[in-house]
Amino acid sequence: MDFSVFSGPAFWAALLSIIVANILLSGDNAVVIALASRNLPPAQQKKAIFWGSAAAIILRVVLTITAVQLLILPYLKLIGGILLFYIGVQLLADSGEEEDMDAHPNIWGAIRTILVADLVMSLDNVLAVAAAAQKGPEETRLVLLIIGLGLSIPLIIFGSAMLLKVMDRFPIIITLGAGLLGLLAGGMLVEDPAIKEFIQAVLEDAHMIFEGVGVVIVLLVGTYLKKKQKHKEAA
Repeated sequence: MDFSVFSGPAFWAALLSIIVANILLSGDNAVVIALASRNLPPAQQKKAIFWGSAAAIILRVVLTITAVQLLILPYLKLIGGILLFYIGVQLLADSGEEEDMDAHPNIWGAIRTILVADLVMSLDNVLAVAAAAQKGPEETRLVLLIIGLGLSIPLIIFGSAMLLKVMDRFPIIITLGAGLLGLLAGGMLVEDPAIKEFIQAVLEDAHMIFEGVGVVIVLLVGTYLKKKQKHKEAA
């Protein structure tokens, strides 16, 4: 392997995208961890958070590596790109449905809830991280996943409460994160093996155009839905 790829801008841009996307999309997971363990004694809360998070992390790493391998197949990037558009729009619209989750009075119930909920909610993380890894050099993608997830996981577990407060105080972070997902979605669409050669033959700067359009779509639709939700709540 040519180790110079690890010092190139493509590698570091992809790594930063993985970390930002994973942290941003793990806000709901952090809330689930807190809610699921809130009825436990303090000592058991720590154990439930540790073991629940550890199991969820292992599961997410396996799912992400699998997703990266699957994305080389035709049409799967098209599907993944469309799903990422949806996830970005939902992030900006902010549904907040995780608040209805029940707490558990025993540690195993809490761990089970954390694991199941994380599995259900990890689709956004897995797709975003896999898409971000695709932006890096091909020979470094597995390394990117390991480093990116490894760096972001401690931040999620130990800094989730602070991250949520920061995002509440500076909503622009959510908007930037949604825009990042739109960019990743657009890039994923144009990179699908089924249409890549055709699109790039028709459009000289296809990748940049699709990424730009992806950002615009997510921000416009997400902002519209957010305003619509506010008007509905006010009424």
